[in-house]
Amino acid sequence: MSYRLAANLVLVLHLAFVCFVVLGGFLVFRGPRLARLHLPVVFWAAAVEYLGWFCPLTPLENYLRRAAGQEGYPGGFIEHYLLPLLYPAELSRGVQIGLGTLVVVINLAIYGRFLAGRARIKRGR
Repeated sequence: MSYRLAANLVLVLHLAFVCFVVLGGFLVFRGPRLARLHLPVVFWAAAVEYLGWFCPLTPLENYLRRAAGQEGYPGGFIEHYLLPLLYPAELSRGVQIGLGTLVVVINLAIYGRFLAGRARIKRGR
């Protein structure tokens, strides 16, 4: 497998991870046991944003791109791929904290709705 293909696969995996972080709570409606996988992922992603860390997939993708003769990129995955789609300005610490908060709020709303539905079902029995 070429380094370029491997880097692109890491990119797709990274994007899938971000989507799972943000929207994976909806899968818990179909299979409540998925919460055991999803909640740690949400906590990890929020910690990455709040603490200013980089996801380990970012340096891996950059390594593979350089090995393929391409340039890596500075900053993180969100800053390089997603932020230009959402915001014209560079990623700032405030925006990063805002993204972490958005992840937490979205997932609190999803899990709140899930738990409220389960409570209604239990009361109806």
